[in-house]
Amino acid sequence: MTTAVTISDKAARRIGEILKGEGSGAMLRISVEGGGCSGFQYKFDIDRARSDDDLVIEQDNAVVLVDSASQAFLEGSQVDFVDDLIGASFRVNNPNATASCGCGTSFSV
Repeated sequence: MTTAVTISDKAARRIGEILKGEGSGAMLRISVEGGGCSGFQYKFDIDRARSDDDLVIEQDNAVVLVDSASQAFLEGSQVDFVDDLIGASFRVNNPNATASCGCGTSFSV
């Protein structure tokens, strides 16, 4: 069993706002795939289907799915939402990442 992936309060509020605009049954899927400048990258998609082996995180109005292959890469991570001078984005604070790119969307383990 993996250590839970957590969602900050700010991220949960923003995810809830996004999902509300997507209609009934919408969930945010976070996954890890090969690519990016550091080897792996985070991917955020709207999904309407859960798999039996998905990690499901429900907080406030936010429902987040993490597929089984991505769970090991995200173990112990926190998903946050940051709105600063360079823009607004989701950030994954990942304790498993040994390096990341400057924009924070790709990482290596």
